[in-house]
Amino acid sequence: MGSDIGFSHRFLEGFSQGFSGSHFVILILLLGFAIAHSGLAALRPWAETKIGARPYRILFALVSLPLATVLVIYFFNHRYDGIRLWNVQGIPGVKPLVWGLSALSFVFLYPSTFNLLEIAAVTKPQVHLHETGIIRVTRHPQMVGQVIWCIAHTLWLGTSFTLVTSLGLILHHGFGVWHGDRRLKARYGDAFEKLRDRTSIIPFLAILQGYQQLKLQEFVRWAYLGVAGFILLLWQAHPILIRATNSVGW
Repeated sequence: MGSDIGFSHRFLEGFSQGFSGSHFVILILLLGFAIAHSGLAALRPWAETKIGARPYRILFALVSLPLATVLVIYFFNHRYDGIRLWNVQGIPGVKPLVWGLSALSFVFLYPSTFNLLEIAAVTKPQVHLHETGIIRVTRHPQMVGQVIWCIAHTLWLGTSFTLVTSLGLILHHGFGVWHGDRRLKARYGDAFEKLRDRTSIIPFLAILQGYQQLKLQEFVRWAYLGVAGFILLLWQAHPILIRATNSVGW
């Protein structure tokens, strides 16, 4: 009993000490990114009428990308902060599982790869109402991909800092689900409501309910070859990214 109380005390003390430092900072960074990202998304219809679709996209990128870069660097440099809740890195099969889940997460994070020219504002950026491919699986693939990524990295690292970061990211994307549906409803009205009734947030639920059919031919797209190439590149460059972020004194 005494040892259990001692462990609990050390756990709470270690967590509180960690939370007062980098844990608190990452939450502030996440909040700032969420406000900027979701705020600019909410302003899109108004902003595009004032400055145009391409300038708005450039403004969105100029605000979002630096904030995202800061988040990534800070996460890499503090991923082992706080207390170690578990350590499964030496267990056989865990590393391939983590990499497999990480690769799967990018399959769900596909929308930006399907419209690269729009993302780069080479062609006019538009809001799309999709009901094919991954949207048949889930209406919010970016949220699902982020959750899978968080599960993979939290499992691998096992630290309180990573857990706090993952919870913050999941909360942000949970808000994004509500916010995104609200914006699509305002833009498309009944067309979005019909799509909402035929799709689901929970992966594969609409298919199990009979509202959708999985059509594998819709996944035969050059964009997925790009996703596969990006995953391979990330796998090779991961150690380089770690060393590069370590050179930043954050």
